Amino acid sequence: MPRFLKLMAVFAVLVLMTACVTPPPAFDYFAFNAARPRSILVLPPRNQSPEISAAYGVLSQVTLPLAESGYYVLPVALVDETFRQNGMTVADDIRDVPVAKLYEIFGADAALYIDIIEYGAKYLLFDSAAVVTLSATLVDLRSGQTLWTGRTSATNAQNNNNGGGGIGALLVAAMVKQILNSVSDASYTVAGMASTQLLAAGQPRGLLYGPRHPPLP
Repeated sequence: MPRFLKLMAVFAVLVLMTACVTPPPAFDYFAFNAARPRSILVLPPRNQSPEISAAYGVLSQVTLPLAESGYYVLPVALVDETFRQNGMTVADDIRDVPVAKLYEIFGADAALYIDIIEYGAKYLLFDSAAVVTLSATLVDLRSGQTLWTGRTSATNAQNNNNGGGGIGALLVAAMVKQILNSVSDASYTVAGMASTQLLAAGQPRGLLYGPRHPPLP
């Protein structure tokens, strides 16, 4: 009987926790719908992680979900070379360029600003995972108005440890997985997952479909 009462108490706590969780507020797409951007300039991501390869790992994959969502995306290699020819190679410096100047140079309707918050192998208790966390802001280059913001996190953690072999075996397995995640650059694959989660249109609080996307059924 005491065990039953404990289970009931745990169940009651879970019910209360669930009741306290409120869904995120709906995103206001008024500015987005008014601007109706057709082309997007993706700026070099600002890397807040210790991985020096993170910026290019993300930049090389964010254009695909944008293009599949119906937008024309300026070629990132061309954009990168344009900044280099003007002596700008640091993402923070590029962010300081006024939107009017970006519009004058590139002629895109909107610019996507990306922050890499996490990128790399992360050691967890009894496990290791490659984690990529991104945030993004879409800004209208014609008016300077923010059209959309989003954030997501992706990981290759599978939580498949079953406890076999004891704690020692779990720790060894986690260290081996940490090494494999680092050596194989598993974060690059996860960055593709995060880019799709963040920028593929049609998701809750996500980007709207662009003008080049086929009509929805």
